Amino acid sequence: MRYSSQIKPISYLKANAAEVLTKLAEQREPMVITQNGEAKAVIQDVASYEETQETLALLKILALGNQEIEAGKVKPVASAVARLRAKRSAE
Repeated sequence: MRYSSQIKPISYLKANAAEVLTKLAEQREPMVITQNGEAKAVIQDVASYEETQETLALLKILALGNQEIEAGKVKPVASAVARLRAKRSAE
């Protein structure tokens, strides 16, 4: 994704806030806001933000799973299934 077309100075955001929000929701692309010629912030629509947060949460879960595998904190599927079946039949 190229952000070069989505770079606006903070003065543009101040003058066109409603238009910017509408555009963000429609295009679902983040916008880089500059101040004194330097990138200072990135804004995006709420739906895109929520998707990003969900993706990050899933990546964290995968990373934790990989850490547990590397640490040897895993059991063979057969023993896990047998344990679950034994627990189910005991109920």
